[in-house]
Amino acid sequence: MKLTVATHVGFCFGVRRAVTETEKLLESGKAVCTLGPVIHNPQMVESLAARGARVVSSPEEVPPGATALIRAHGVGRAVIEALAARGADIADATCPFVKRIHALADEAAASGLRVLVVGAKEHPEVQGILGWSRGRGLAVETEADAALVPAGGKALVVAQTTITQERFDRVCAALKSRGLELDIRNTICQTTPVRQKEAIEIARQVDVMLVIGGRNSSNTRRLYELCRAICPRTYLAETAREIENIQINPRDHIGITAGASTPDGTFKEVVARMNDIKNQEQEELQETVAEPDFAAEYEKTLVQLRPGQTVTGKVVQITEDEVCVNVGYKADGLVKKSDLSTPDVKIDDEIEVEVVKVNDGEGNVLLSQRNIVNRKVWDAIVAAYDAGEIVKGVGKESVKGGLIADVMGIRAFIPASLLSLRYVEKIDEFVGQEMDLKIIEIDKSKKRVVASRKAVLQAEEEAKKAEAWEKLVEGEVVKGIVRRLTTFGAFVDIGGVDGLVHVSDLAWKRVGHPSEVVSVGQEIDVKIIKLDKERDRISLSYKATQPKLWDIAGEKYIPGTIVPGKVVRIVPYGAFVELEPGLDGMVHISQCAPTRIEKVEDAVNVGDEIRVKILSVDTEAKRISLSIKEALADDALETVEEDEFAIPEAPEA
Repeated sequence: MKLTVATHVGFCFGVRRAVTETEKLLESGKAVCTLGPVIHNPQMVESLAARGARVVSSPEEVPPGATALIRAHGVGRAVIEALAARGADIADATCPFVKRIHALADEAAASGLRVLVVGAKEHPEVQGILGWSRGRGLAVETEADAALVPAGGKALVVAQTTITQERFDRVCAALKSRGLELDIRNTICQTTPVRQKEAIEIARQVDVMLVIGGRNSSNTRRLYELCRAICPRTYLAETAREIENIQINPRDHIGITAGASTPDGTFKEVVARMNDIKNQEQEELQETVAEPDFAAEYEKTLVQLRPGQTVTGKVVQITEDEVCVNVGYKADGLVKKSDLSTPDVKIDDEIEVEVVKVNDGEGNVLLSQRNIVNRKVWDAIVAAYDAGEIVKGVGKESVKGGLIADVMGIRAFIPASLLSLRYVEKIDEFVGQEMDLKIIEIDKSKKRVVASRKAVLQAEEEAKKAEAWEKLVEGEVVKGIVRRLTTFGAFVDIGGVDGLVHVSDLAWKRVGHPSEVVSVGQEIDVKIIKLDKERDRISLSYKATQPKLWDIAGEKYIPGTIVPGKVVRIVPYGAFVELEPGLDGMVHISQCAPTRIEKVEDAVNVGDEIRVKILSVDTEAKRISLSIKEALADDALETVEEDEFAIPEAPEA
């Protein structure tokens, strides 16, 4: 019997992340409910359930206060809102690749596009994507479904991450024939085609193909279907126990692969069991032919190593410069201490290492941990880029055109124009500074990274802006700070967003320039007149928070008092006198002079600064009656009284 084992097997990135998150929550003692099985593997689901992870089918089944874990498939916006409404803590383990599709669907639907999801209509991942499509989404499972899509118009096309490339291409071709203007995004997870391609290649070479994984896993079933189309003796098994019933001949060549929801332990158990069968058959064959070659048999039980291979071994010896690791090979492997990812290793520790050389010339296997760490870091950076996630970076050195930052040990270039929202004069100020960054470009072949701090700051500003908009209500009076003055008004910051106070809304009087009323940096109360979110405009009023001149005229101008004024207009029956900007009073011609006059100009002219006596104030009719004659009489009386009671000066000697 010959065995060929696939290398691309077991948990994909998203599934492993979801399972790990569930285990962490359980270890912390939290009550955990998973929206659907966290993994399409009954044995793993049972194991998690035994530790307290309860599987629910809807938000209504999640008890208030419990932690609701969203699995790698993701869910729609409505499900998240329903969980929040029930007071549940949400642990979002949505695969970053799926989350990126959610963002694409949400953005496209918001701009008015249809969202076409190529995939199984009832698959939870597809349902989750549709839940972010604002009611504009449609699942397209086959070419027949594509033929039913209304012709014409624009649409975004995305794919379920686990479908085949061939199926996606066929459905897209059918959609194009409908005369649609398509924005096609190939969102198939790249681990899927790699896994399927390897399984197909193995199936072509073998007599029996074993596909290990849960029967309710769509990607496992697809692997089974692809292999069975090539190798008729293809079997799907969930556990190692199930392979006992499979008819296998001693001369058969056996191939083994596994779906993305298959635990590592299950897959290894199957491989180990097949190895046992293989070894047992070889022993029986040798007993009938010749004495067994025990050295050869021992060699067969050892693992096969190749440069670049990643293996797990146990630390068996530690020297001053090196660590000796048993990797199940005929010779132990050596790792230089300088090449360890952490120096804190102990005897019997299990560590992951990469094979650098199988034989260094002295029979030793050379191993490395740093290569693995670098590769994992690079994979993490690529995953963050694909998911649009924010990463931490530290400025390292100023270079021509920008800044070099350290992101997880990888050098990233930040162009000067992307360092801040405004022009940066001294890039050196960012050296040594920790900052949040968004990776905007990756060259995988050269392992080059371009990042932006500006994108993060813009996103934060937009979030603050959105939060501020939610709190604004037309008609309310709010506090604000004057940020900028223009000829047509003043821009006022009202908590993260700017509104405009038009020059006509600054005061109840006529204003030539906003600086006559307010100044930059001044805190003022303003009334929200109008909110236009679509155009991102907020209209404010400052004068609406100030009392109208006529409302307080009765309190400010009391009949019988004498006040200064300025003649601003003359009519045949009298003169209008400005008491203050925006507030005029009327002096009838009979009150313009102590004696009778023929015309008003005989007493006063426009522009004269005079004193007038308040006769009456009618705030409802907006009228103030004034008198120059009585003001003059009162002034004369005051002068007479002062002279009458003055003490005469003593005569000179």
